[in-house]
Amino acid sequence: MIRIRGRVPRKALGLGLPLAWGAVAITYRMACPLAQQTGFEARLLSSAVFFAIGTGLIAHARRALLRELRQIRQIAGAAQSALLRPLPPRIDGLDVAAAQLSADRGASVGGDLYEVIATEHGVRAVMGDVRGHGLAAIATAAAVLGSFREAVHDEVELGCVLRRLERAHARHLRERARAEHPSSGVEPEHPVAEEFVTLLLLEIRQDGAVYALNCGHPWPYLLSGPQVDPLTRADPLPPLGPFPLPSHLPAVPCGHLLPGETLVLHTDGAEDARDAHGRFFSLPAALRKAAGQPPQALLGSVFTALLRHSGTPQDDIALLILRNDRPPRRCSEARGTARPAAADPQPTTHL
Repeated sequence: MIRIRGRVPRKALGLGLPLAWGAVAITYRMACPLAQQTGFEARLLSSAVFFAIGTGLIAHARRALLRELRQIRQIAGAAQSALLRPLPPRIDGLDVAAAQLSADRGASVGGDLYEVIATEHGVRAVMGDVRGHGLAAIATAAAVLGSFREAVHDEVELGCVLRRLERAHARHLRERARAEHPSSGVEPEHPVAEEFVTLLLLEIRQDGAVYALNCGHPWPYLLSGPQVDPLTRADPLPPLGPFPLPSHLPAVPCGHLLPGETLVLHTDGAEDARDAHGRFFSLPAALRKAAGQPPQALLGSVFTALLRHSGTPQDDIALLILRNDRPPRRCSEARGTARPAAADPQPTTHL
């Protein structure tokens, strides 16, 4: 009740000012003798009066619109914080930095998703890319992220985490299809056939061992000194959505992330960005140029180079940087650093 009483005077004030300006205009027109005259000076004065009234109304409308815009931006900021909540700079011995750039002009969040969580099974990270962008992509990203934040603590195996994400994605699409076609009353078999999500799941254990599951997503880059290589070249699984995942989902061993080494997870928008001549942005070259920088500075350098290359992005872009800053003794059992698999020379398929 207190809130309602507080809103009424504000709304009344918002309507009262335009009504007052209108009353002044009508009073002047009906009661002022000068308004009835047809001489040049009288017309000039009437024009000045109505111009002042119009200017006041426009200024009032502008203030109201700016106030609404500030409220909308506050709501958008709250939504962004809930979906892509700010990551702490350090998680269980890993230095972390992440940022997202939306392709929608004026939007603060798009269809890319990422998260890093320390669990009893190791540090688990996800990087994903929902097809398209806009409100529908944001809703899908929220469903996948919500499932990930619960599953990483509950599931021992990384494959079980991925299975939970697959079920959450399918359930979200069914609910969306029912909401879009409520009159049919039939459970949709293929709710949104063209919708899919590419996903990369990583698990970094206490000894630095890295395990991954990739559903059609670009493999991350490993930075070891000035050297920049893909984490592995293993063939990815299909994205979530078009096809069911295999019944058996063993995590792919990717070696060890040694102290001082860095993993850079990204969405395909980073490497698909083009300049005015159609040339693709070289993410490995940008990483080599910025090698040795801490994660936050590395993130800024890459985004600066990317925007200088392509200007306004045509696709959502997300970067997530994980640097192993653990003492060497915590990785004493490591048998070797994470390196591309030599047995598979085929390039990574980006969907």
